[in-house]
Amino acid sequence: MFRQSRLVAFLATSHPKEARAFYQTVLGLQLIDESDFALAFIAGGTTLRIQKVRAVQPFPYTALGWEVSNISETLQALASHGVAPERFEGLEQNERGVWKTPDGGQVAWFRDPDFNLLSITQHKPGAA
Repeated sequence: MFRQSRLVAFLATSHPKEARAFYQTVLGLQLIDESDFALAFIAGGTTLRIQKVRAVQPFPYTALGWEVSNISETLQALASHGVAPERFEGLEQNERGVWKTPDGGQVAWFRDPDFNLLSITQHKPGAA
């Protein structure tokens, strides 16, 4: 039914100024709309609507993720904006916070200003 329909992703923020700065300046997404109700960005052709709410209850799991071509460079760019990788007890991550998947991919996590858990993934060459 939705195979040809465009996907819209949703998150929430109780700190819209900080969220706008984070997603626009730190992550480099294009702001396409801001209203009293939400911020809207374009992320790789997908609309990301960040709803303005009184309180955010972050998911205990990844809310959004991006595929990147070079996880080391991406982590370095995030670090230059003061964004630190998230670490998880019981998950073997290297000194940069990267976990190597069983198929050889690499994943790292970080949080936005509302503590939503976000990820970046570099797939093993030849995999997707």
